[in-house]
Amino acid sequence: MSQKTADLKARHDAVLFPAVTQYYGDSPIAVDHAKDQYIWDIEGNRYLDFFGGVLTVSIGHANDYVTERMIEQIKRVQHTSTLYLTELMVQVAEKVAALAPGRLQKCYFTNSGSEANETAILAARMYTGNNTIIALRHAYSGRTTTAMSITAHGTWRLSPVIDPEVRHVRAPYAYRAPFEMTEEQLIELCVQDFEEVLATTTNGKIAAFIAEPIQGVGGFVVPPQAYFKRIMPLVKEAGGVFIADEVQTGWGRTGSKWFGIEQFGIEPDIMTFAKGMANGAPIGCTIATPEIAEALQGMTFSTFGGNPVTMAAALATIEYIEQNDLLTNAAERGQQLRTHLEALQAEFPYIGDVRGMGLMQGVEIVQPNTKTPDPARTAAFMNAARQHGLLIGKGGLYGNVLRIAPHLNVSAEDIETGAQILAKAAADVAN
Repeated sequence: MSQKTADLKARHDAVLFPAVTQYYGDSPIAVDHAKDQYIWDIEGNRYLDFFGGVLTVSIGHANDYVTERMIEQIKRVQHTSTLYLTELMVQVAEKVAALAPGRLQKCYFTNSGSEANETAILAARMYTGNNTIIALRHAYSGRTTTAMSITAHGTWRLSPVIDPEVRHVRAPYAYRAPFEMTEEQLIELCVQDFEEVLATTTNGKIAAFIAEPIQGVGGFVVPPQAYFKRIMPLVKEAGGVFIADEVQTGWGRTGSKWFGIEQFGIEPDIMTFAKGMANGAPIGCTIATPEIAEALQGMTFSTFGGNPVTMAAALATIEYIEQNDLLTNAAERGQQLRTHLEALQAEFPYIGDVRGMGLMQGVEIVQPNTKTPDPARTAAFMNAARQHGLLIGKGGLYGNVLRIAPHLNVSAEDIETGAQILAKAAADVAN
């Protein structure tokens, strides 16, 4: 770490909570500026970004189309809160309702994915009259008390107060299914576990089942295709609604479809968004069916929800995705990336699994020829990729899954460049 970065790190540590940590251990990246697919640090090093601020910079850094719309709006009016009508907030809500599957129609805007999930849980409880929430193990839903209660990663459950009405069921994590189960057998096990949790830890009634279509922090865990269709009848029989947490999977990330849950042929009762919806501007959005939205009674507002500058960014981001057919690009470039990752898996025995959809690809790192997680090699892989000029993320319960998520308008050439760097990093940590 250079002296310049060390000085900034020392200043950071002096005034920020110690819990605010960075990637790369004692040698963090100090970001100076970014444009399109690249990030530059304060030392002048350039990196190809294949993580996008945790799947948030969906259409490239400082995207000109989005930036100009934000500048235009900030010159007009910067802030109002939801206590006033604004044309932009209505426009974004209309756009979300038009694109969302099924009967989803009513939006509530907030400032983050955590808040979006809090709103969804509150609405589900008020609509059903039930309190119990069922979530998946390996889930991540945010950093508020309720969101941490839903989260099923011990390292992310920091709150000493956990919602006692949250239950967790087995996640459809195919790579770590017991006894080398087939996908069909795993689904049966998950259904049985869901039924048993209902029977033994609830009164048979629930408010909601909440799940990420693909688990993000959990390590890009993709459920078997039939999983949600098998679980939905159990949710409905228990009087609950289904909340699809699309904070990471939404807005084209999985390729071909706007929302991850559409890949599984399911129409949720509530969906939540954040991250890539506004290309980095702070946003949260909860959309529900009319009857669920109407059940959320009482006075409520969001100070920063529907902020006009953020709404300008969101509308511009969605329009850019539409105008440039980035759903198709995400599918095509995702397949291109996947082909390279599977080639690395065939070459290196420490790559235990490659999984994902579209531009949301995970690589699970294990001790060679076993399924034992290898977080040390995972960290070394990330560092090696950085040294060669590529930024990627990590996740999974044991911190042993590489998370690779280029922006949706990534070019075929950048995928090839990134794949070459990944191959160099893979070789660097092979021994």
